[in-house]
Amino acid sequence: MPTDDSGDIRALAEACRADLPALTDKLITAVFTDNPEWNDYTSVPRAELRDACGRYLARILDRLSTAAPVPEPDAVAAEIGEHRAAQGVPLEAMLRTFRLGGRIVWEALLDCAETVAVTPREIRAAGTAMWTVIDGLSSALSTAYRNTELDMVRRDERRKHALIEDLLAGRAHDATFAARTGRELNIPLHTAYLVIVAAPLPDGRAALSDPETVLRAVGIRSIWHSRADTVIGLVSLADRDADTVLHHLRPLTRGRAAASPAVPGLADVDSAHTLARVALDTVPAGTVGLVSLNDRYPEALLLRSPDLADLLVARVLGPVLALPARDRDALIATLSEWLAHNCSAANAAVRLHCHRNTVLNRLQRISTLLDRPLEGQRTYLELSLALTALESARGAA
Repeated sequence: MPTDDSGDIRALAEACRADLPALTDKLITAVFTDNPEWNDYTSVPRAELRDACGRYLARILDRLSTAAPVPEPDAVAAEIGEHRAAQGVPLEAMLRTFRLGGRIVWEALLDCAETVAVTPREIRAAGTAMWTVIDGLSSALSTAYRNTELDMVRRDERRKHALIEDLLAGRAHDATFAARTGRELNIPLHTAYLVIVAAPLPDGRAALSDPETVLRAVGIRSIWHSRADTVIGLVSLADRDADTVLHHLRPLTRGRAAASPAVPGLADVDSAHTLARVALDTVPAGTVGLVSLNDRYPEALLLRSPDLADLLVARVLGPVLALPARDRDALIATLSEWLAHNCSAANAAVRLHCHRNTVLNRLQRISTLLDRPLEGQRTYLELSLALTALESARGAA
């Protein structure tokens, strides 16, 4: 503010101060005339709005009345910004209100200039000073509003994370807690859920790329929660099935991810999370893919009993595994392909790129080494489980 004109500007501001109640009335009227959406902001009581408008106009006159630097941030504008952010009034509406207040004060200054002897130069100086004040107050309002908004988002995120952690810890078995959590997270209480667990990539990126947005686009509600070692998704199935969800998520997968079986409601997501973690642990490190526990029960069973799995491999395949690496690998590959293709030597030969007789000779050698025939339901089961355990152990290594 120019020093030579500060006294005249102060005189204008002080002359307007007596009209502050009338100026406040004008601003209130302008708010609802030029900002008709204010009628929607029922969170702001009318008396509170009037008080804030009066304090804002008085603050403009206060700043015009002093030639001393005004400390930043401005307490009045900041307080208004904090309150309106908490009440959900858009920042644009508040900035428009501040501009309306500035216009009303400027018109009042011009009216007062008719009774206070000031020159055109002093009027121009007053205009410059007044709009500088409005800019400063608007800046203080915006800063406080955005800071409050950010704090609210952070609090909401902390609250959301705490509620999800409680769900995963089993607190939803309490019906009251489950109902309240469903309301706060905006997720249904009595619908089937699928829990997805994804491990982060070595570079820290998520194994699933923006799953919430993709599912929302097809009408599937989900919430996602980050931990240090995993990202967890709670997917509300509603009238969808698990395969539909997995169909939409698989193209997003760029690392290890797993899904639980569907569970009947929010109260069961803790057990679903445990099962999803088991399924994830069956996926070897470095693998890219989203698996379902429904397709991984043999691996999961072996994983939950590692000592028994080791004993099973040693008992069922021990003599084969004791061979030199080249022979061992050829026999294990032959046995795997034979079992995978309904015990058909011809089909296994195609997969192994060898003659059918070669497959039969290898199978006979395996039978001799194991000292047992390779046919029979129980034998098929034991051999398949042992091969699965062997593959899982190699993947983990």
